[in-house]
Amino acid sequence: MLKVGVVTLFPEMFDLFIDWGVSGRAVDRGLVQLSLFNPRDHAEDGHRTVDDRPYGGGPGMVMMYRPLQRSIRDARTTLPGAKVLLMTPGGQRLTQADVQAMARKDSLILVAGRYEGLDERLIEAEVDQQWSLGDYVLSGGELPCLVLLDAMTRLLPGSLGHAESAADDSFTHGLLENPHYTRPEEIDGRRVPQVLLSGDHGAIRRWRRKQALGRTWLRRPDLLERLSLDAEQKQLLEEFMTEHRKEAG
Repeated sequence: MLKVGVVTLFPEMFDLFIDWGVSGRAVDRGLVQLSLFNPRDHAEDGHRTVDDRPYGGGPGMVMMYRPLQRSIRDARTTLPGAKVLLMTPGGQRLTQADVQAMARKDSLILVAGRYEGLDERLIEAEVDQQWSLGDYVLSGGELPCLVLLDAMTRLLPGSLGHAESAADDSFTHGLLENPHYTRPEEIDGRRVPQVLLSGDHGAIRRWRRKQALGRTWLRRPDLLERLSLDAEQKQLLEEFMTEHRKEAG
């Protein structure tokens, strides 16, 4: 079981994870356990205030040190030894390899920031790692926490209907995933590639590898630059590139 604590001002947002889809089934099956910790429960005034104006001036508010620290320490008591991860635009870019490593942990604590961010002293004192989904800014850390939770959960044995599903996902082997098709064979004048109807499993595997390589070359060439392709992969990619250029005229 993967045990995750989330420090958040909006615990109700995590009903989406608990009640729906793959993650909801994983919770029901006891594959993942989610605990929620609200800094407002540790506010020091009757208004349950958790933010204040930044020193030095400027727009926005900053999450206060003490309520957040107490929530994180509650989470540490519940999940002893767990690393504390802050979801923030200033963090390291999250990759599938990072998610795979996290999914192998026994427990984690995620912190969802709000407003302009956290008091930097709190980050220095309590946060072990900082992670970002990408080079953009959201209104809070809850959505990134949900994304990370979903990405980890689908890697847990027993969470998916077919164990091979996660193994074939985009980025698992450094490439984007190949295209998929379902019935009918033809729709609006567009046909399923004939090889997928052939019943030749070797040819189908080869086609899928070639399409994965080609799609990555077209859309994410930066991923290919990080890989060391073997002789077969180089041949398949060269075939795709030749076919693509012919189709482009």
